[in-house]
Amino acid sequence: MGQTPVEALSEAEAAAELAALAARLAEANAAYHVEDAPRISDAEYDALKHRNAQIEARFPHLKRADSPSEQVGAAPAEGFAKVRHAVRMLSLANAFDAGDIADFDDSIRRYLGLDAEAPLAYTAEPKIDGLSLSLRYEGGVLVQAATRGDGAEGENVTANARTIDDIPERLSGAPDLLEVRGEVYMSHDDFAALNARQAETGGKTFANPRNAAAGSLRQLDARITRARPLRFFAYSWGVLSDPLADTQMAAIARLAQLGFATNPLTARCDGPEAMLAHYTRIEAQRATLGYDIDGVVYKVDDLALQARLGFRSTTPRWAIAHKFPAELAWTRLDAIDIQVGRTGALSPVARLQPVTVGGVVVSNATLHNEDYIAGRGARGEPIRDGKDIRVGDWVQVYRAGDVIPKVADVDLSRRPADARPFVFPETCPECGSDAIREEGDAVRRCTGGLICPAQAVEKLKHFVSRAAFDIEGLGARQVEQFHADGWIAEPADIFALPDRYGTGMQQLKNREGWGEKSANNLFQAIEERRKIPLGRLIFALGIRHVGEQVSNLLARHYGTWAAFDAAMRDAAAQDGPAWEDLLAIDGVGTVLAQSLVSTLAQEAERASIERLIAHLDIQPAERPETDGSPVAGKTVVFTGTLEKMTRAEAKARAEALGAKVSGSVSAKTDIVVAGPGAGSKEKKARDLGLTILDEDGWLDLIGG
Repeated sequence: MGQTPVEALSEAEAAAELAALAARLAEANAAYHVEDAPRISDAEYDALKHRNAQIEARFPHLKRADSPSEQVGAAPAEGFAKVRHAVRMLSLANAFDAGDIADFDDSIRRYLGLDAEAPLAYTAEPKIDGLSLSLRYEGGVLVQAATRGDGAEGENVTANARTIDDIPERLSGAPDLLEVRGEVYMSHDDFAALNARQAETGGKTFANPRNAAAGSLRQLDARITRARPLRFFAYSWGVLSDPLADTQMAAIARLAQLGFATNPLTARCDGPEAMLAHYTRIEAQRATLGYDIDGVVYKVDDLALQARLGFRSTTPRWAIAHKFPAELAWTRLDAIDIQVGRTGALSPVARLQPVTVGGVVVSNATLHNEDYIAGRGARGEPIRDGKDIRVGDWVQVYRAGDVIPKVADVDLSRRPADARPFVFPETCPECGSDAIREEGDAVRRCTGGLICPAQAVEKLKHFVSRAAFDIEGLGARQVEQFHADGWIAEPADIFALPDRYGTGMQQLKNREGWGEKSANNLFQAIEERRKIPLGRLIFALGIRHVGEQVSNLLARHYGTWAAFDAAMRDAAAQDGPAWEDLLAIDGVGTVLAQSLVSTLAQEAERASIERLIAHLDIQPAERPETDGSPVAGKTVVFTGTLEKMTRAEAKARAEALGAKVSGSVSAKTDIVVAGPGAGSKEKKARDLGLTILDEDGWLDLIGG
């Protein structure tokens, strides 16, 4: 279809595509979780996240500060009390074909150290297209119901949940504390009847059952929810005072015994072949189920193995969603717009004659970069048989598992006679500065830096984003407004707002959309964010390739802003001990390190950061509880083959005990754990006289 395979992407192409994915997914999250009015289908959303994850896996150093892989859902809507989930409600990683399922099984076996012949059972169940809900029971009595929200914090919808017939008010024989999780949905028949009633009374009609269920559950008036035909399937749990069972399958059966509706198509499967066979059976019944599903969820059946596998930042390792497949449509390309991101990247976007693809209206698609428009791949090879893309063309829009909405093909037989090849701009459309394409880079970048309004605004939006300073009341729209009015040009200006405009409150409270209360709330929120954890600050600076995960890694390694700042100054020459120490951090590569030190060495950037720091109280990085840990504060290197645990488990255990895990051996290394096949690292450790342990010695040291 002309899609550049991930393995063929250059670094520049990958960075540009990650930027487009982040923007697209941020819009989709807000529309889906907050507005209950998705602009794209769940399949398309999952496709975007899958493509994003693939690129990040190949280019971990390119992971963005606003990476969608670090986000779950969206912030809770206003109007409901907030509920902090005792156990985070995470999303699932996605799979789209048999190869992905084989990879999922293989990754679990590698993590657990199981060979291909070892028995490993899974459960398979339909993935309900509805709204996630958590139900908390204490002493068998329903005391709280909450939506997923952003995974950490949701909305209190207890009164509404009590109106759903499938949700028991009281349980008999349940653990004293039980949090049941599942999906609120609406059947096709009930959805059609609801829309008919809404149309008759002049009320709002819904686009699909998922929107109807979400809108009904999130009513401020529970009487409205009671009048809506909502259903509930239980499929999981959160906090528990006692285990439900030893396996996923038995735990689901226990939930059914307690009185919850569970999906009858849930089955136990012995390996990938059985999982795929059950997927085929469910897909064949999809049209006759009477409710919407968008795939099949597989989970490791043994709960002890689930606990051992644990979680990534936003997804469990032990589960995956196998989504249903993709669709195509043809439409006219009306325009090609160029957007400028916070790193100066010029990204082309196709503006399409709106077309419905699988029930979703698509009007925009990515065009990646100028080579993609011209019909060239990463190495100059022809793509789409060398056909370029021109305004006025009839183009094929592709929505599938591992690609974002994009222009995949061109119908030359329908090309207008006056269509001309697209000329990619060599100057920034926002500030007029030269747009330079460096050798080997597929992306043009504006050289305007701080004078480019697009870059300035995007950097400010990133600065106030949820994983950065997260200033309540100061979102993307307010940033654009304040920047256009000359109130803020750089992050430090945000913290000067209370002093500059606090006494003249009239200037803000009389603006459209503002009042005295909202203005006071904003200034209070700004004051509260003067105290900021080090990891959030590093992330908020918006340095290219330095995402949330890397920012926290750097914070843990250096501990304080003073230590981090001094190290970056010392590493600016990209040689010497400070540079070697930076590169030794497990997860930091040369490209990321170069981006970090070169950005912080720029005179204008450094001056801007120092003006910001003057306003802040920067909190040192939190350290894990390591009382009595024999390796707390020590630097550990693993080399060779580990036989009793996987490398991922060993690293996670060491970090949990307060150790720093490095990828290279130096004089600062405290312990080298060397397994069979250890080579140059073990030799260097011996030459330096470092402590060398085999795997058994390491396990003895840390207590097994």
